[in-house]
Amino acid sequence: MNKTVKTGAMLLAAYGTSIAVSKQLAKNEKRAIRPYFTGRAPYIFAHRGGMKLAPESTMPAFNEAARLEVDGFEIDIRVTKDDVIVVFHDAYVDRVSNGTGLIADQTLSELQQLDFGYYFKDINGDYPFRGKDARIVTLEELITKFPDKRINIDIKDRPETVAGAKAPELLNQLITRLGAADRVLVTSFHDEQTARFKSLNQAVATGAGVNEVRKAYALYTSGYGHLYQPEADTFQIPVSFRGIRLDSARWMSFLASHNIAVGYWVINSIDEMDDLLQKGAHTIVTDRPDLAYHLIKERYRK
Repeated sequence: MNKTVKTGAMLLAAYGTSIAVSKQLAKNEKRAIRPYFTGRAPYIFAHRGGMKLAPESTMPAFNEAARLEVDGFEIDIRVTKDDVIVVFHDAYVDRVSNGTGLIADQTLSELQQLDFGYYFKDINGDYPFRGKDARIVTLEELITKFPDKRINIDIKDRPETVAGAKAPELLNQLITRLGAADRVLVTSFHDEQTARFKSLNQAVATGAGVNEVRKAYALYTSGYGHLYQPEADTFQIPVSFRGIRLDSARWMSFLASHNIAVGYWVINSIDEMDDLLQKGAHTIVTDRPDLAYHLIKERYRK
C-alpha cells in the first residue's frame, strides 16, 4: 500500500470513527410540532395572494385564493411611516402602483390613495384592475378577514433600517392583540429579524433564515446530520440554490425526522407541485392557486 492510499484509508477510518462517536454523544431531541403545523398536509399557500391571478398583495388576490380553497397565504410585510404593518413585498411602491417612493416614507393614509392594481396585466394584455378595489392591505385586515387561513409572514424590512428595527416588536404586538399566535408563521431572509421576534414571542412558529438552512445542509451532506439541532419549525426554500438541488426525497426526509416542515417556492407548474409532494414536501407556495386547487382535489383530497 503506497503512502497516499494509506493516508486516505486512515482519514476515512478516522471520519467513520468520528461519526460513530458523535452519534453516541448526540442529543436526539425532536422539536415539538407547533399548532400551526398540525393541520392536514399538504399545505397550499398563495404567494402574495396568488399574483398571477390578481394584483399581488391586494384583497382581490386574497379573495380569489380563498375561493380556490388554499390553506393560507404567503405574504411579505413592511412598516409604514406611521408604524402600521402593511402587506407588501417591495421597499418601493413604484413597480405595482401608480405612486412612487418608499413604503417607510409614507403613512397608511397616503398609501391608501394609490392604485395597486394599476400595472397588473391579464393574459390578453388588458388592465382589468385599474381603478378597482386593489388597495394596500394592512396585516390586521388580512388576519381579521380570513380567520380560517394560515398566514406565512415574511419580515422584509432590513434590521438596520428604522422600519426594520420596529418590525419585530410591532408584529408581536399585533399577533398578541389579535390572538393569532397559532395561525401565523414568522420568517425572514434576515436571520436577525427572526431572532428578534423569537426573543419577544416563543409561542409563534418561525421559519429558518438563510444561515440556518446553510448550517442544516452542511451537516446533512457531511454525514453529521445527527448533530443538527433545529432552531426553526419550517424551511421555506427554492428547489435549487446556486446550482445545489434542494428537492431530494432524502433531504426532505432528513428535515421531517427533525419535525421540520419543508416548503418550496415559487412553484407554478402542476407537474412540479406533484413531484415535490410525492417526495415529501409539506408546503407548496404558488402564484397559481388555481392549478394547485385541481391537483389537490384530484390526487390528495378526494
